[in-house]
Amino acid sequence: MLKVSQLAAGYGRIPILSNVNFEIETGDFIGILGHNGMGKTTLLKALMGFLPATGGSVTFDGADITGAEPFRRARAGMGYVPQGREIFPGLSVRDNLRMACTGGRGAEAAILDDVLAEFPRLKRLIERPGGALSGGEQQLLAMARCLCGRPRLLLLDEPTEGIQPSIIEEIAETLLRLREKGGLTMILVEQNLDFIASLSQRVLIIQKGTIVRAAKPDELHDIGLVGEFIGITA
Repeated sequence: MLKVSQLAAGYGRIPILSNVNFEIETGDFIGILGHNGMGKTTLLKALMGFLPATGGSVTFDGADITGAEPFRRARAGMGYVPQGREIFPGLSVRDNLRMACTGGRGAEAAILDDVLAEFPRLKRLIERPGGALSGGEQQLLAMARCLCGRPRLLLLDEPTEGIQPSIIEEIAETLLRLREKGGLTMILVEQNLDFIASLSQRVLIIQKGTIVRAAKPDELHDIGLVGEFIGITA
């Protein structure tokens, strides 16, 4: 589905990513781990087209999308949930979701029904302003809004940050159910080791903007590996 070859990107003249290489097949869930500042979020932004590639290539479903704008990648089937959620706080839950149904990938009512069936907690909050939701509820809304675009590849950045444990479990269950039902594919940036291990089939470790190794989920319990490559407590 996605092939990343020697990808390089950065901010202005400041290079962040260099020689990033990996592939992901339909239905795979892969995690991205690394110290803060190693390029995890930059990688997702570059994959989604918010940062231009300065080298290498990105191929999606056999098509070269290296220079494609974000909206073209979204129409091709890519979705992005940024760190910090970035919902519309003044709009209701319903209208937040409706905003994501404007791309013409199906009838709005049918999309909303399908998405709300996967996020029953949001049904009870449908008329509440996004800004009045808890942090966990906002994260669910951000994910649901992204899924209104019916992506086949989901890029998810730090979804458990500041979230209560009950909703973390709900997020994990929802993502696994979507993979089983519809073949959703996901790239997950996350610092919660239990969460990323429970979802990922493999974990890519990034250092100084380069993927340095792949780990199996059960290797995340190796204190030596976690300390050397990730820098957080297992």
